[in-house]
Amino acid sequence: MRLVIAAIGKLKDGAERDLVARYRERFEALGRKLGFTPVIWHEIPESRAQDVARRREEEASALLKLARDADYLVALDERGKALTSDVFAKTLAKIRDGGNKTAAIVLGGPDGLADSVRKSAALQLSLGAMTLPHGLARVVLAEQLYRAATILAGHPYHRA
Repeated sequence: MRLVIAAIGKLKDGAERDLVARYRERFEALGRKLGFTPVIWHEIPESRAQDVARRREEEASALLKLARDADYLVALDERGKALTSDVFAKTLAKIRDGGNKTAAIVLGGPDGLADSVRKSAALQLSLGAMTLPHGLARVVLAEQLYRAATILAGHPYHRA
C-alpha cells in the first residue's frame, strides 16, 4: 500500500528534522517488507492568510489535494481518538489489508485542521491529550510509524 504523509510547515534543520529523517529511514526499510511502499512525505508551506479560518481553509485545500488519491485518510487532530501503539499497528495493517491502494496521514499547521479535513478523514487520530509543538508531533508520528512496523514484523524494538 502506498502511504502519503502530508504536513503543513517545514521543519528547520536541527534535532527535529534529524529525528524525523532517522525514523523515516527505519520505517521505510522495514515498511517495504510489510507492504507499506512507497512512502511519500510532503511538507507544505504554512498559509500566509491574515485570519485563522482562511489559513486553515488554504492549508486544508493543499492537504486534501495531496491526499486526493487516498482510499483511506487519517487526520492527526487533538480531538481525535488516542490509540495505543499496538492498536495503531493493527489499524495500519487493517487499512493495508482492507484493499486500500493508498492511505494518507495529514497533519495541520499551528492553527489546526479545517473541518473539511476532519470530515473527509476515515480516522481522526490524536497523539495524546497534551499539545505538542508541530515539529515534535511529526517526530512522534514518524517514530510511531516505525514502532508500528516493528510490532507487525515481530521485531524486539517494541517491548510493551
